[in-house]
Amino acid sequence: MKKILLGPPSLDQKDIDAVMKVLKSGQLSLGKQTEKFEAELAQFAGARYAAAVSSGTTALHLAVIASGIQAGDEVITSPFSFVASTNCFLYEKARPKFVDIDPDSFNLDPNKIEAVITPKTKAIIGVDIFGYPAEWATIIKIARRHHLKIIEDAAEALGAEYQGKRLGSLGHPTVFAFYPNKQMTTAEGGALLTNDQKLYQLVKGLLNQGRGSDMNWLRHLYLGYNYRLTEIQAALGRSQLAKLPAFLAKRDRAANWYRQRLEKVNGLTLLKPNDRQHRRSWFVYVVRLDKFFNRDRVMKRLLSAGIPTKAYLPSIHLQPYMKSFGFKPGDFPVAEAVSASTLALPFYTDITENTIDYICQKLVKILKSKL
Repeated sequence: MKKILLGPPSLDQKDIDAVMKVLKSGQLSLGKQTEKFEAELAQFAGARYAAAVSSGTTALHLAVIASGIQAGDEVITSPFSFVASTNCFLYEKARPKFVDIDPDSFNLDPNKIEAVITPKTKAIIGVDIFGYPAEWATIIKIARRHHLKIIEDAAEALGAEYQGKRLGSLGHPTVFAFYPNKQMTTAEGGALLTNDQKLYQLVKGLLNQGRGSDMNWLRHLYLGYNYRLTEIQAALGRSQLAKLPAFLAKRDRAANWYRQRLEKVNGLTLLKPNDRQHRRSWFVYVVRLDKFFNRDRVMKRLLSAGIPTKAYLPSIHLQPYMKSFGFKPGDFPVAEAVSASTLALPFYTDITENTIDYICQKLVKILKSKL
């Protein structure tokens, strides 16, 4: 059996050819590949506009700036996410107002949002964790009632659907990311999608050093950033995006292989399945271990069998750099319990059924040994 990896990208000769064509062209930045990638991505997601950028983190930062979030503002978000969903507004000196998560979906619990809203609250950043859509209908109602901005961190959820609509088409700024372990990749990269033309134009200027649409290279309308995606990355993105429906189908199939083998295993809880309103886009395959298992020992035993895993994700409010905000263990018990018990298994587009079978056999054997 080949070496098992945790989450490698799916790359083929078409991807290599697309990149080589750009390299040979000499047009490595600010060209047609980026424009076409943006248009194709917007069409895929059902949004009017897409701005391609250097990472999901930079896309979130641009969404924060374009939404008018400033120093002293409060932003409601989830403590169970990758840190970028919080860092993006910390860059602007705004403050986090974490809300605990739903124990089944692991997304922001909308029933707990209104209790933390204050006159300083400016926005809600919802996260579609592990590719599962948040409760957007409820979040949108709350935001409208309290005149709050909405930003959607769908970095892990490209291709997911909520109430029959693809994420990115719901009307608010939505961010995707294209790191190598995502559903598709541009190596590093991300995008901000929106239906708001003014917000889109502002973002396009911000990501290009504050330049205007006339592209006067030495005229800067406002403080901007170099958050551009290269033509090389955009070409790879176009090649990957063309294959995305097939990628998503393969990932659905792989998730089903896991479910078939693990759904009846004592001591394991699997990710929430799709329902009439939510269709997950499989980013990772995460299982939750019952509290009587020692997760670190399980991970070590799996690694000794050639199976890499990851404890996924730590609670943001307990990260070392968050100490200055005064958070402490016990503040968000659901998020903390999930963080302490979740385990990401190897998962990627081209994973085989034989590989998943081997992983599951080893995992079940380890769990039965009552570690």
